Amino acid sequence: MHNKHIQTLKAVFAEPVRSNIQWNDVEALLRGLGAELSEGNGSRVRVYLNGVRAVFHRPHPAKEVDKGAVKSLQRFLVEAGIRPE
Repeated sequence: MHNKHIQTLKAVFAEPVRSNIQWNDVEALLRGLGAELSEGNGSRVRVYLNGVRAVFHRPHPAKEVDKGAVKSLQRFLVEAGIRPE
């Protein structure tokens, strides 16, 4: 993982939950962790990592992920065995 990915991972698990994380950074983090991403209908993005599947909605028109999506991302990463260092 690159330093930027580590920073994004820390931001995802930061308390209180942040709402200023860029979606592009989240996608880069997931790819850096080895996740497979595929486009779904509309703004959906399917993610497969370490045997765990999830579907996220690409934010629009904003570029930042909202707090609810960050919490979902936290749960997904923990289920996939990823925790901040």
